[in-house]
Amino acid sequence: MVSRPTKSDRGSETRELILVTAERLFAEHGVEAVSNRQVSEAAGQSNNSAVSYHFGTKEDLVLAIVRRHYEPVERRRTEMLAEITGSPDLRDWMSCLVRPITEHLASLGSPSWYARFLAQVTTHPSWRELVSKEAVSARSMQQTIEGTFRLVPRLPEEVLQERSYMGRLLLVHMCAERERALHEGTARPRSTWESTAAGLVDALVGVWLAPVTARR
Repeated sequence: MVSRPTKSDRGSETRELILVTAERLFAEHGVEAVSNRQVSEAAGQSNNSAVSYHFGTKEDLVLAIVRRHYEPVERRRTEMLAEITGSPDLRDWMSCLVRPITEHLASLGSPSWYARFLAQVTTHPSWRELVSKEAVSARSMQQTIEGTFRLVPRLPEEVLQERSYMGRLLLVHMCAERERALHEGTARPRSTWESTAAGLVDALVGVWLAPVTARR
């Protein structure tokens, strides 16, 4: 005998549909340009307040999208950190930063929207702060940052902040560009997510080890 879906099952399915729809719309148009009502309508919900009912505010919805993806990324990064404990090679730590994300994006297939969603939120002042706090709060990310800072040269505080920002932009936007190219079927500089990760690791190591121009 086949059991009927329960109210809880239907609620979970609706939440998942709203998350997937919101991620796509935010990736395509930006978070500010898309209302909760538009998300509800695009998700086929007759109740235009479905987003508010299931998630609350738009801020809550954005965080729910991030958390939906961060569990597998956090799990993979934790595994990688266990393999490189105490490593003196900066490449190992950059790999722990990059590869959990690129591996997750590869697992999503195409089209996917998460990298482009991140590119949208990380270039908006209020959403950037919200998402950055969420990312840094993960224990695996804290360990990766600590391991990186042990190996980079002593840098002035403003240069340290600048390179952290450069690294974040490089990682997010290169992944977003590859995701977009896969979706549109256009030329890509790297043939796989694995080779994309290798290029990003190379570039990030270069960013952190680059010389600092002396002030005049």
